[in-house]
Amino acid sequence: MDNNGAQVTEKTRYSDSELQEFKDLILDKLNKAKAELHILATSLSNPNENGTDDTAGTFKALEDGSATLEKEHVNQLAARQKKFIENLEAALVRIENKTYGICRETGKLIPKERLRAVPHTTLSMEAKLKQS
Repeated sequence: MDNNGAQVTEKTRYSDSELQEFKDLILDKLNKAKAELHILATSLSNPNENGTDDTAGTFKALEDGSATLEKEHVNQLAARQKKFIENLEAALVRIENKTYGICRETGKLIPKERLRAVPHTTLSMEAKLKQS
């Protein structure tokens, strides 16, 4: 009840206009994430030739090790980016189902501030902290 004695009902889902706002935010992030993934994939498929063919063998071995490490790092970034894209796409499905923004643990609405910061989240901070 509020101060005037009226029954206060807790909001159970975001309105269609609020969901559209989140959808626009997610689509923007999704487009940027896909562009970044494309850049990572391109860098993996086009290894940079440093022209070390005619240099000493020791230097070539160091160069190869460095290139391998860099490739592993780019692979990790690409895998992380793919997961982020999958999470954003899953959030779009929840928007279509009108279940977006509802904590999967508590069933309460996740605050807008958290959704703006982490638009693919399915947990409120309360639930996230309990997991730790």
